[in-house]
Amino acid sequence: MFESLSEKFSSAFATLRGKGRISESDIDSITEEIRLALLDGDVALSVVDKFVARIKERSLEALPEIRKSTNQSQEIYSIVNKELIEILGGPARRIRFAKNPPTVIMLAGLQGSGKTTLAGKLALFLKEQGNTPLLVAADLQRPNAVTQLSLLADSIGVPVHAPEPGNGKGDPVSVAKSGVDFAKSKLFNIVIVDTAGRLGIDEELMKQASEIKDAVSPDEVLFVVDAMIGQDAIRTAQAFEEGVGFDAVVLTKLDGDAKGGAALSIAESTKKPILFASAGEKLTDFDYFYPDRMASRILGLGDIATLAEQAKKAIDGDTAKRLEEKFVSGEDFTLEDFLEQIQAMKKMGSMSKILGMLPGANSAAMRKQIDALDDDELIRTQAIVQSMTPTERRNPKILNGSRRSRIAKGSGRTVTEVNNLVDRFSAAQKMMKQMRSGGKLPGFPGGMPGQGGIPGIGGVGGGIGMPGAPSNKTPQKKKSRSGNPAKRAIEEGR
Repeated sequence: MFESLSEKFSSAFATLRGKGRISESDIDSITEEIRLALLDGDVALSVVDKFVARIKERSLEALPEIRKSTNQSQEIYSIVNKELIEILGGPARRIRFAKNPPTVIMLAGLQGSGKTTLAGKLALFLKEQGNTPLLVAADLQRPNAVTQLSLLADSIGVPVHAPEPGNGKGDPVSVAKSGVDFAKSKLFNIVIVDTAGRLGIDEELMKQASEIKDAVSPDEVLFVVDAMIGQDAIRTAQAFEEGVGFDAVVLTKLDGDAKGGAALSIAESTKKPILFASAGEKLTDFDYFYPDRMASRILGLGDIATLAEQAKKAIDGDTAKRLEEKFVSGEDFTLEDFLEQIQAMKKMGSMSKILGMLPGANSAAMRKQIDALDDDELIRTQAIVQSMTPTERRNPKILNGSRRSRIAKGSGRTVTEVNNLVDRFSAAQKMMKQMRSGGKLPGFPGGMPGQGGIPGIGGVGGGIGMPGAPSNKTPQKKKSRSGNPAKRAIEEGR
């Protein structure tokens, strides 16, 4: 979502880094570039003006100190980063739990913003943290909203309170109230109330939302905003704040291709923090919103913290410890270990999403390589490995021609693809042995490897295991032979 904005920020700072000594005119120049980048990114004009004014003011105040620095552009960069975190909401906030359970969370917003799906994502998120959430289907207006929430609840193993069929029938206020009473009687510690939305802000929506709020006295009222609708999200949020009031914002569809102006504008415009962010279709694509991490991604520094957290969730501690002990003890890394890693990577999401969190991922060159990635390559590789017997996975050296032909037929791939996977895996095994022994790897100075790849996964890096990666062995140049028989005889020593 922030690719275009990130590219423009990177371009502005690249120009600034070329300056030996920063002057006031340089500060004017970069703040103007930032202003144009934000306006092009659909950020609200009032937010842009305040943001740029603060950066300019702080930069000019700090200019005497900045000129003493050996890296003057980095000082300006730090100022921009701090202000960017500020307009995104400042320090990250968490859910305010009630002193006496249950904690009641009310979801509100326009129709089509993704409230019902988000209710399921939030319930799963809280369940994984050890809570016992209850979903309440109080959206009785939209067709099949109750059915959708019930199906989501079944898929994640969370109970749902849905006494009314919906589709325009029933009283949402009484459903919400009875849901809280049911949670108290059954000792659920969290209640998530899904309310109806409309196609626009109107009196009926405001009245119904106010009545539900008064009936259940929620600890958190979360306003759900579609991050792709741009400036209209801010107007809607301001109108809802005046009519009903809310405590925090939840952004959905952050994985979309819109410019992302709503995400940068809404916290500053409403003075309400962004509590959660949803960035994908899967129910697990949901987390707290971290302003510092989002600022880091916009400035092209990636999001290593989130990447590390996702890896920790995908790879359990026992598996990681076992692989570490195996590496230290000198045991060979097998295709069974590799299969476990493929399955863990699939849990983390697509390869393009994972690589998109790396520093510099929004640069034009890196983006071109990431876009060229084939996420189905993981599935094809997994099919090949799963078509092997346990003995073949543990000892790929026994894979003769007939075995490889059987594996190719079983996985629906070609023998060439099976051969390529086995060859790349063997190369990766050799590299790991050399790393373990501390020896120098061919083609790498001082024994330090470059960016190694994963066998069977094509794309960025060009290290061992990547299709198309340069081989470490330098091919011997063939000696040319003379066309004259007499000269050729002399050359051959005859």
